[in-house]
Amino acid sequence: MGGSNRWWMGTPLSIPTGARHEARRAPGRSARHPMKETLLEYLVCPSCRGPLRSGLPRVFGVGGEIRSGVLDCPSCRLEYPIRNYIPRFVPTKNDADSFGVEWKRHPLTQVDRANGTGITRERFYHTTGWPDRLDGQRVLEAGCGSGRFTEIALATGCELVSFDLSEAIDVCLENHGLAPSLHLLQADICRIPLRSGIFDRVFCLGVLQHCPNVSVAFQALLPPLRAGGSLAIDVYEKTFKVFVTPRFWLRLVTSRMRPESLYSLVTGWVPRLLPVKTWLKERVPGIGKYLHIMIPVAYHKGLHPLPESQLLEWSILDTFDMFSPRYENRVANAEVREWFGRAGLVRYTVGRTPHGIIAVAMKPERPRG
Repeated sequence: MGGSNRWWMGTPLSIPTGARHEARRAPGRSARHPMKETLLEYLVCPSCRGPLRSGLPRVFGVGGEIRSGVLDCPSCRLEYPIRNYIPRFVPTKNDADSFGVEWKRHPLTQVDRANGTGITRERFYHTTGWPDRLDGQRVLEAGCGSGRFTEIALATGCELVSFDLSEAIDVCLENHGLAPSLHLLQADICRIPLRSGIFDRVFCLGVLQHCPNVSVAFQALLPPLRAGGSLAIDVYEKTFKVFVTPRFWLRLVTSRMRPESLYSLVTGWVPRLLPVKTWLKERVPGIGKYLHIMIPVAYHKGLHPLPESQLLEWSILDTFDMFSPRYENRVANAEVREWFGRAGLVRYTVGRTPHGIIAVAMKPERPRG
């Protein structure tokens, strides 16, 4: 992957407490079922880590799936609703609202089967280095958005559990339907409501930089992974260039705007500024390659095999993605290595791509002493 291997000694890190979830005290016995009965075997209460239960009545939807209901925790007596086939462990409104807006407006833009490319597939395998067949394996996707990587993971034949903090999880459901091997949750990466040590592989792409504390979010990915399992992540890299571009300074304002208002603004400025950026990059020799980075729009020409109309759509999507998230936390390459070392992970590789830092590691078969 263009990185290097290095061994560290360290101790496992614990699950953080994180933010409050969507829950209420249960006055009595809970009476409903989750989306799939098999999913209940994997779920735990994100508050106390106790097992969850369900009962009757239940509301069925398409294909006999459970459309709505409630899960409850006998230990701490909290309840978690199931709406639209998806268990919900977070408030309806949260820090990830901008991503709900983003993916509802661009549900299929980056999904390979819709755009006719292999862009997402290539990125997935370049980052993870995993084989293309994972039959019989259980995989966790942390932060699925509209499901661009969900599609690729499902094609491996694995059993996939995908979650997202935002309402983009409903877009993922629309894109991938009630696939027999897919489970969807709305949950917080820092309070993952899943049992420890049950996943063969965990991946988290395009997510960590948008968490309030990147290191804490990374730590939360470790408990669900079994001993000997593989972890793959990417995260924005901290570089000097970021702090001298308009992106950094504009975000001081745009990240506080209503997502709907910002999206309207972005759809107005991108079609006007993208040609200017293209002209500077392609037509102005020498200084143009430096000036074009001062134009605050995402640029994909030459990077992706897309027609002009799709390049514009990707630019609008990624420009909104640059300016809308509440958090954009970057880390240094050395910091990622430190995370892996302190966590006791082994056989790890850390590299760089246009998307930032990519890293893959294995959880050791036994604790290192």
